[in-house]
Amino acid sequence: MMLNKRVRCLAAALAASAVIAFSLPALAQDISESHLKAAHEAVSALRATDPFDSILPSAAGALQQQLIQKNPDMEQLITTTVSEKALALASRRSDLENEAAMAYAKSFSEQELKDIAAFYSSPSGKKLLEKGPFAMRELVKAADIWQNGIARDLAQEVGEALAAAAKTKAPAAPADDAAKPADSGNGG
Repeated sequence: MMLNKRVRCLAAALAASAVIAFSLPALAQDISESHLKAAHEAVSALRATDPFDSILPSAAGALQQQLIQKNPDMEQLITTTVSEKALALASRRSDLENEAAMAYAKSFSEQELKDIAAFYSSPSGKKLLEKGPFAMRELVKAADIWQNGIARDLAQEVGEALAAAAKTKAPAAPADDAAKPADSGNGG
């Protein structure tokens, strides 16, 4: 009985795995060539992969430095070899473009991608790409100042409200205490 249950569980797990495995390629096939082309245009207009341009030069520089430290007598050969191999790998940059286009194609419709590409290819879109990071930095500064002001004002207003509430809840001084004359300090 236990073995039968395990076999059914295993069969269910295998069936689920097969469904997932066969559906993944189907997702890629659902994206038409025109949709993928629109995604490439949007990625290009957005300059979405530009931040990754330094990966290969950085890796080459780090490798070159590491190898020269270990073998300073081979500096010229290391420099030449690393440069040649890095240039040969530069053609793989298109792999990143394709992956980026696929990611955008999965996230946006073909028409949305065309709209995105059109906007970011326009003068306003180009300016947004250029000036957007500066504007965002300024916005973050403004938000920090605003946050500090809001927190300060909230604390002050809550403090005042609590102090006022505490005064109204404070027990009144006994009436006969008010009728007693104040001690003049002469003991008598």
